[in-house]
Amino acid sequence: MRRSKGTRQGTRSILKRSKSDKGRLNIRRVMHNYESGDRVAIVLDGGQQSGMPHRRFQGRTGFIQEKQGRAYVVAVKDGNMQKTVIARPEHLRPLE
Repeated sequence: MRRSKGTRQGTRSILKRSKSDKGRLNIRRVMHNYESGDRVAIVLDGGQQSGMPHRRFQGRTGFIQEKQGRAYVVAVKDGNMQKTVIARPEHLRPLE
């Protein structure tokens, strides 16, 4: 059998939700308003597939650049490169 090479390949443990997090979506995380320059952590929520960034950005921190529809544009440093990640607020957590 050929190995799967999809975008969510190898994410069984990364996107698994803990027992206390299973169930409904945390409404405070979805309704949180971010301003440009706010520092956020990218924490993927496996229960919500829409607006989920790539799994390589799981656990990274960055700064909000702007709002794009329902999602936010986050500037993340990946090695020596500055990258932009578009993610919905259910995959972001505020820092500080």
